Amino acid sequence: MNIFSSLTNRIFFASALLTVVAIGVAVYRVNVAVSTQAENELRRGIEEAGTLLEEYRTTLFEHYAREGRLVADLSNMKAAMAERDQPTVEPIAERYQRQIGCDLLLVTDPSAQLLGAAGRLHPEYPVDVLRNAVSRAKHGEETLSLWPHAGGVIQVVTVPSFTNAEFMGTVSVGFALDEQTAGTFKRLTNSDIAFAVNGRVEASTLPAGYNEQLQTLVGSPGIHVIHLGDAEYVALSRALQLQDTAANMSPAGGPTTSALILRSRTERLQFLNAIHRELAVTAFLAVLAATLVSYGVARTVTRPLAAITDTMREMAATGDLTRKIALSPTTRWEDEDARLLANTFNAMTDSIVRFQREAAQRERLSSLGRLSTVVAHEIRNPLMIIRTALRTLKKSLGHPPEVQSAVADIDEEVTRLNRIVAEVLDFARPIKFDCGPVDVNALCEDAVRAVGSEEPGVAVHMDLDRDLGSIVTDGERVRLALVNILTNARHAVLARTDRQERSERAIQVITRETSGGRVGIDVRDRGVGIEAEDLARVFDPFFTTRRTGTGLGLAISRRIIEGLGGTITVSSRPGHGTDVRIELPLAS
Repeated sequence: MNIFSSLTNRIFFASALLTVVAIGVAVYRVNVAVSTQAENELRRGIEEAGTLLEEYRTTLFEHYAREGRLVADLSNMKAAMAERDQPTVEPIAERYQRQIGCDLLLVTDPSAQLLGAAGRLHPEYPVDVLRNAVSRAKHGEETLSLWPHAGGVIQVVTVPSFTNAEFMGTVSVGFALDEQTAGTFKRLTNSDIAFAVNGRVEASTLPAGYNEQLQTLVGSPGIHVIHLGDAEYVALSRALQLQDTAANMSPAGGPTTSALILRSRTERLQFLNAIHRELAVTAFLAVLAATLVSYGVARTVTRPLAAITDTMREMAATGDLTRKIALSPTTRWEDEDARLLANTFNAMTDSIVRFQREAAQRERLSSLGRLSTVVAHEIRNPLMIIRTALRTLKKSLGHPPEVQSAVADIDEEVTRLNRIVAEVLDFARPIKFDCGPVDVNALCEDAVRAVGSEEPGVAVHMDLDRDLGSIVTDGERVRLALVNILTNARHAVLARTDRQERSERAIQVITRETSGGRVGIDVRDRGVGIEAEDLARVFDPFFTTRRTGTGLGLAISRRIIEGLGGTITVSSRPGHGTDVRIELPLAS
């Protein structure tokens, strides 16, 4: 069994698939956008942390250099240095080291001999580097240098001390790049810090077991991702270069130093897992809700279609083309298109019923027309013989009055029968039109005169639009149609019992130009009107409410007007009158 053979299933699966794809794409795009934004924030943050570390280190070292110059220029320090006595210099050095807050403060004499040392660091200082710094200090130069230290490196600035141009010695101030400083920088930058000396990691805020892995990143440009244990980090390597802080300060060399700034990618992006879970749950609920809604929509669409299908199946089985779909009361969730389709189907069955009725009527009329033609021909021949005999009787003289009256009656009835035969033949035979330019107003005036000469007694008022031009149509046929319509109007007016309604405006003929470039002719009367149940049959052949009528006048008029491409309509109110409207194209 093919599950897609059902319209309900196709609508359901299509709607559900569309919803799943739409939600999936939306969730994917949100995940990608959030992840990309988080990655960019992480990378931007570690770049800012590296910049902050470098700026803080530079600012801190400039501070110590400035404080070292102040200490070297103090009079008590110069006096102590002049004594060349270590017990005298040592307390002074310790006091100023505590005030400055540096990690190391050294005082030397002009021969580079140590006079005092203070601070948490007491390294085996490099003698050659210190002698070089003292030698430069004699010439008034300040020197930058890096001293190796167990667990890190010390960044030192050496400044000279002079008294009246006499070189008294040097003061060296330094701070260490070790685990303690790394911890300070970690709190400042919110990142893990590692210091490497000559490519070897000496101090780190991370466990020492990760040092070998960290050494692979020293000196590498850009941002890298590294796995340390169960966590993933992004890392940035920054070389810590010796920088001049004054015009007379020059670097004295030493080991190369680098700093590694690391941030836990696992920790920083942990919130994404919660977002992904929330998105997954939301997507599942949305898909579930959309599936239920899709099924409901499919049912609301296909339920009316199923009723239509069942009705059509019954029509095919029984051959009854008049069956209709039973429409339920309108509800909020009912599909308007399906209801429109059902209404259209019912309208189609009504049209089929009407077509069957009209087809049967046309068949009857066709048969009646053929029969009428035969009968009319058979009747016309005896009428000619009777009329010839009447002419002979009229020529004979000396007939008694009763014979003359009988001859006149027979002649009148023969004339009426001949007119009926002519109308029947006009209705039965196909109409052949002879079109040419026609003045509509003149045509209406001619039709009014013809009816007035045949049936005087009711005046016709004409309201003609003199701006109307000529149209191309069959004037004689249109005149015949107008004569038939005006004759019916006169009979309707004469049938009234109240004579006061037979005024000069009891019948009106109006010409006008209608929309769409057509010409309208209205014939209005104040006659007895037409009953509502008879109004739909006024154009049926042989339908008449008059005892002596044939019922062919309006039928023939309709055939003429519609054959010329026009329209004819009748509206009426019983007791008030009838309005016949004709519209003709400018060129038939």
